[in-house]
Amino acid sequence: MYTEEQRQTGEWVRRISAASYRGWKAFYHTTAWKRERRKILERDHNACQRCRQKGRHRRAVTVHHIKHLKDVPELALEDSNLLSLCGECHEEMHPEKHKRKTGYENEERW
Repeated sequence: MYTEEQRQTGEWVRRISAASYRGWKAFYHTTAWKRERRKILERDHNACQRCRQKGRHRRAVTVHHIKHLKDVPELALEDSNLLSLCGECHEEMHPEKHKRKTGYENEERW
């Protein structure tokens, strides 16, 4: 299913995630990720690919894992699993991370 290199990448990502207080976020501080991120942004000409499909042009600020890092760490550094997105499109891809608080702590609003 995965190549040997992909299996090794998956093990490496799991290992650094388990060893760091940052958890899965530790991966995003590695040199390998920073290098891959730069490469993907260059590949996509620093343009948000979702906006491009809609006929708009926005600058990409994020590289998104199509198959999430936590679910499939073997594809963490695979070009085919990475997509350049603007901040707004990335928030749309992760609505669970960007819930706005209403200011109320319970259901009653009086």
